[in-house]
Amino acid sequence: MSHVTHIDPRKEFVTAIAITTLIALAGLYLPVLGVLVSVFVPLPVLFYRSKLGRHWGALILVTVTLIIAFIMGWRSIMSAVFFFELGLVGLILSEVFEMNLSLEKTVAVTTGVVIATGTVMLLFYGLLSANSLWGLVSEYLHANLEFALAIYKDMEVSEERIHILAQSMEGILYVMLRIMPAIVIVSTLFVVWSNLLLARPLLRNKQLFCPDFGTLNEWTAPEPLVWPVILSGVLLLIPHEGLRLFGANGLIIMMMIYFFQGIAIVSFYFKKKQFPKILQGVLYGMIALQQLVLLLVIVAGFFDMWIDFRRIKKKVENEDESDTERND
Repeated sequence: MSHVTHIDPRKEFVTAIAITTLIALAGLYLPVLGVLVSVFVPLPVLFYRSKLGRHWGALILVTVTLIIAFIMGWRSIMSAVFFFELGLVGLILSEVFEMNLSLEKTVAVTTGVVIATGTVMLLFYGLLSANSLWGLVSEYLHANLEFALAIYKDMEVSEERIHILAQSMEGILYVMLRIMPAIVIVSTLFVVWSNLLLARPLLRNKQLFCPDFGTLNEWTAPEPLVWPVILSGVLLLIPHEGLRLFGANGLIIMMMIYFFQGIAIVSFYFKKKQFPKILQGVLYGMIALQQLVLLLVIVAGFFDMWIDFRRIKKKVENEDESDTERND
């Protein structure tokens, strides 16, 4: 669909800058909820890139990044890179939409490009500074853990729990650094998937192009992905730190993919049983906040390949039989 519109692109550009900057600032300064709000940074970039075109979309991304860097006083290059990467998700996702790829390729290409870009930016900055990429990431994580500790103090959490958290910070930092590849990939996958879901109705409502990915609550992960899960589990059993870390990172990434399938199953039955929107919101919130429920959703997504909770395979088989009968 053409990007030519009868509106003033400069006015739309200012609106896009205002909306994206407000979301980014909310992500920076809202305690606890800031991380959740940050997920929506790509959405206005994606929408206005689709509406105004590639050059305006890139200009929106660069302008918002410079504004955030200026507000932060150039104190944290990591924060600027973080919000640039979030905005880049929207820009790249809109570009990939125009390629009209499959759902899996759309998510994979967007995730790969965003992660590669961020890695190159940090490596380049590491070469210009006295600090290494490992040091940059370590400092950023440590600063965020300190910030989280300060939030707990403001929330009047008991001194005993704060003391336990403070004593555990080095251990938490140690683990996070070693599963950082998985954290980055999983976070990017989640942001890409979430904005893809949000963008579809928005773009269609404004009569902008969006690929037809079919019914997403019937989505299933490609069957060969079961082998990386098995391999990652086997590596965790091997008494070698490097292999076990590789297995842990692989398993975390696979868990996110099967979480998407598990959520698709939940959404399928919400629609089938016609759950009220309010009840759906409560149950989705429970999935997000309760680790046991979250794990059950992931397990359901993984075993769906064999159990076929939504009877999708049976539906496909019946359709194939009907086609065969008609051909005969």
